[in-house]
Amino acid sequence: MPKVDMTVDLKGLKLRNPLLTASGTYGFGEEYAAFVPLEQLGGITVKGITPERRLGNPAPRLRETPAGLLNAVGLQNPGLRAFKEEYLPRLRRMDTAVIVNISGFSPEDFKLMAQELTSGLGIAALEVNISCPNVAHGGIFFGTDPASAEEVLAIVRQNTDLPVIAKLSPNVTDIKVMAEAVVRGGADAISLINTLIGMSIDLDTQRPFLGNKTGGLSGPAVRPIAVRMVYEVYTVVDVPIIGMGGIMCWQDAVEFILAGASAISVGTANFSNPKAPIEILYGLERYAEKNGCRSVRDLVGRAHKKD
Repeated sequence: MPKVDMTVDLKGLKLRNPLLTASGTYGFGEEYAAFVPLEQLGGITVKGITPERRLGNPAPRLRETPAGLLNAVGLQNPGLRAFKEEYLPRLRRMDTAVIVNISGFSPEDFKLMAQELTSGLGIAALEVNISCPNVAHGGIFFGTDPASAEEVLAIVRQNTDLPVIAKLSPNVTDIKVMAEAVVRGGADAISLINTLIGMSIDLDTQRPFLGNKTGGLSGPAVRPIAVRMVYEVYTVVDVPIIGMGGIMCWQDAVEFILAGASAISVGTANFSNPKAPIEILYGLERYAEKNGCRSVRDLVGRAHKKD
């Protein structure tokens, strides 16, 4: 038997260990199967799915930055129908939890996605991406308005039998207010952070480098912000947190867990080291054992404890 119990239960989402992969960085799992035994992961979060097929933003869509990566892919995906017919059958054969990230541009989009993606399809949970603009209400971003975020989570919660994870945007004044809003809406867990809005200027053309002008910044540069937000959210909600944002090694993962994350998700690191999730998992287990933990859960939120 393992010396440390690595299992976690995210309010109904049971995982063999706390190591997940972040949406948008791991495709549909198949792309990494040659590098990582997927059955050793706690789960994978698939590329964001929208009701209709999307081609995404114009190129260029990626730009490396010091200690990070700007991306403006624009939710390129095959759409709900193709995902269910072509990708889900293959995902069901993978021996790991499959979390589906869903995105939409109106409350009705989220309702449709929740109704169509059910537990009977072999899905473990839905991760609700509220970083998209609500086109029906003047383009306000769901993830920056507490009322809109609560509304979306309530709609998803009412229309699915799966655990619901709210993925929060860091582009807000007070992340605690957003966390409380999605929990009121019915979120079973919270994942944070999504990317920060950034920009890069091309010195030759003297214009924004990305075709979309702005993009989402991820990677080590955002980690201190992400750790701070996990730490803050842990103090105001009573649901599990999935920490993400610049996790490149096991030390980074431990930091998030000590701040209050019950699980962690690896994103940008996958691009530079496809084996990063497994290496991080092994390091995390060794750290827990070295610190006398019977369970990895014993580490959660220790940074909050008084001497």
